[in-house]
Parts: sequence; C-alpha cells; structure tokens
Amino acid sequence: MNLHGLTSKLETLELRSCLIQQQGSLVYEQYKDRHTAYEIFRINSCTKSILSALICIAMDQGKLPGPQTPASLFFPQLSRDKDERKQRITIGHLLTMSAGFRWNEFGGLNSFPQMTRSPDWAEYVLKQPLADEPGIRMEYNSGISQLLSAILVQATGIPTAQFAEQVLFGPLGITEYEWEADPQGIHTGGFGLKLMPADLLKFGQLYLQEGKWENTQVISSGLVASSALPALRSEPPRQGGYGWHWWTDTLPAGTGPERSEGMPYYYARGYAGQFVYVLPQLEVVVVLTRDNKRGRNNPAPDAFHEHIAPLLLASDRPKRA
Repeated sequence: MNLHGLTSKLETLELRSCLIQQQGSLVYEQYKDRHTAYEIFRINSCTKSILSALICIAMDQGKLPGPQTPASLFFPQLSRDKDERKQRITIGHLLTMSAGFRWNEFGGLNSFPQMTRSPDWAEYVLKQPLADEPGIRMEYNSGISQLLSAILVQATGIPTAQFAEQVLFGPLGITEYEWEADPQGIHTGGFGLKLMPADLLKFGQLYLQEGKWENTQVISSGLVASSALPALRSEPPRQGGYGWHWWTDTLPAGTGPERSEGMPYYYARGYAGQFVYVLPQLEVVVVLTRDNKRGRNNPAPDAFHEHIAPLLLASDRPKRA
C-alpha cells in the first residue's frame, strides 16, 4: 500500500491520531504527540457501535432475544401508552434508530440536551411522542442508545461496562477505559466512553474479521453481517445508510463493471472527528481521532474521504499491462 505523502496532508488537520491497518498489519501510524498513543480519549458517538457489539454478544449468549422482540418486554410502559404504535417498537428498531420517536438531537427540540438534564433519561425517551410508524424512517437519536444500554442491564443483570469487560474488552485486551453513566447508574449508550486509539483499532479489526479474535468467536459472523447491513437510508444531510448503530456507505471504486456500484464500507462515527472505518474488500481498518474543539457549525475536515480513501483505492486499482 502506497501511503506516500499522507503525513504532510494530515499534519494540517490537527488530528490526535491516524492508524491504518491492512490484513492485520499496521501500515500507518501518526499521533499528535508521543503521549497520545497511551491516553484514553472521548470517542463520543463511536460508543454506539461498541454498544451494538455488546447487544450482539448478549443475543449470541441467549441473554437477549432477537431483533424482532418488542421493546415493551423491557419497558412495559410502552404497552400502556395511549399511542398503540409504541407497542410495535422492537429491539431491531432501536438498533436502526427507526423507533419513530419525535426527536431532534441538537437544534429545534434539542432533545439530547433535554434528556441529559432530566432525572431519568430512559423515562424521558420513552415518554416522547411518535412522529413515524416504527421501522419507517431513521432519525438519529442518542436516547435510543440509552434505552439499549438499559435493556442490556436488564438482560445480563450486570452494568453495561462490566459486561463489556467480560465479553468484549477482555478478549481484545482492552484494559484502560472510562465510561460515563446516567443518574440511574446505567452507562451511557450513545456517548461517554474513553478508549485509546489502538484499542479502537482492535475493535474495528474484530469486525473486519467477522467477529473473530485470535481463536475466539467473540461475536457471531451472522450478527456482524447484520450490524453492517444498511437497514435504512440515513436522515439528511448525512449520506449512505444506517445498520445496527453503524453507518454504511460506498466509495467510488472505478468505472469497471465489477465496481459499478462502488465499494461498500461501514464505520463508527463520533462527534468532532472520531471514526473507525471498516473496509472489508480492502481488508483495511482506519481509525481517526481528533480533539473536540470544533462547534457544530465548524465541522472537522473529512480526512478519510479527502486524503486516505483515494490512496487506498489507488493501491487497490489493478496496474495496466
């Protein structure tokens, strides 16, 4: 893989870290300074994809029923709500953020800040009216992620972070982390986790390897595939689709008939420039982290699409005879 010139391009973007791994080997590594590699850092909404992995593992272990299970099994108040559509919300709808709640994460309703100021986050989300029939439309909603964390606690009988230590962090050798919790002590499902860049890379590699780590099937390959499958189009202005708390999209991969539809990939995405990209066709994982210094009206530069993806695609392009 020819990544010549990448360092000079990334230096202007004020990244904390950039790690690129292909076929299990680290081929590029850059940090803001020598301390960054060993510091845990807020991954923001990349937490959602970590939570998705824990939900899948709980399903594999039989502690949590499948995606078609009504959410009311864990939140009986949904069955008592005057809007009967809430009875039709499933775990799958929560994973794909298509439960139908009327929600505006920031701006407008400012739903996310209001949730975090409420005394009971899960109850705040459950009381929101529905804007859509469940399963119809994806609406980005960190409150839904909090519901999933609360479901995980009910299903496993232990805190979300403790379950993560047992079934995900432990197998991957992740020992350093911090994880925030809501007023009820439920670890935040949509944000609030701190990890090292190298540990994010391990997480992406686990998915690239279809849930297998060394000699252990940490997550079943079937649920990894379901997680990365675009279930719905993402809501504008975001592009691509949305799976089980993973974003999905395609890269333009040449003009040949075998690449006419582009190269699919999926990724975890956190506010202010935290990313884990998984590109199965190239056997590549890319991790990007960035200091949280940019406002919502001043987004982080798109280092992946502008600088990294073109080099990856160029390396994959067959040479002419």
